[in-house]
Amino acid sequence: MCGSVVDVGTADFDAVADRLYSVDPAEFVAERTAAARAAGDADLARRIRGLRKPTAAAAFVNRLARADSAPLRELADLGRQLREAHEQLAGTQLRELAHRRAELIRELAGETSGLSDAVARAVEETLEAVVADPDVARLVLAGRLTSTAHADVDNWLSLPVKDIAPLGPSKKEQQAARQAHAAAERELVRAEQAAEEADALVTVLRHRLADAETRVARVAEELATARAAFERAERTVADLG
Repeated sequence: MCGSVVDVGTADFDAVADRLYSVDPAEFVAERTAAARAAGDADLARRIRGLRKPTAAAAFVNRLARADSAPLRELADLGRQLREAHEQLAGTQLRELAHRRAELIRELAGETSGLSDAVARAVEETLEAVVADPDVARLVLAGRLTSTAHADVDNWLSLPVKDIAPLGPSKKEQQAARQAHAAAERELVRAEQAAEEADALVTVLRHRLADAETRVARVAEELATARAAFERAERTVADLG
């Protein structure tokens, strides 16, 4: 395992969270369990155990934010500008902003060359959601994203005003499919978290069982020693009598 466990005795929750979301996803559960165990405070330990393991795509986006958050900040700000331009029906500005948005997403998505196709697509979907959803943007910029984010607006932010039209049957099916995919992924994340928490609890209980077994063995030895001493004393008394 690479990396070192945070000394949570001198670090607050934010520092612990920042550290955990900077490690490889494969190491997250072990690091989280170790950090919670070392917390020394029940409330802090509970909050640490509540941190969700990020998916591969979320972890990649978190690394992007930690390496250089400037492009992601610009992407989030483009979302704000696109919303304002859309409200004002500023078609020319919408086209310019949409062009820059496409450039930024293309540049950021270009760094996913080492990822699988599925993870790369999830990263691109998340970058789209940074533009569409300010809440997603805040999570991404904080480097604490846990799962793939999806825009719920069928990419209207990328279109000029004149091209925005009611969804046809095909678009509606695509939107429904994306929403179903997002719901299924949320359920998967919840199931993974429950499994991780159960695994962490099993690990804790195994440690406690090992400690108890050690204590039982020590007490058994002490009992045997005390019994032998008592029997010797009893024999001595009998001999003197």
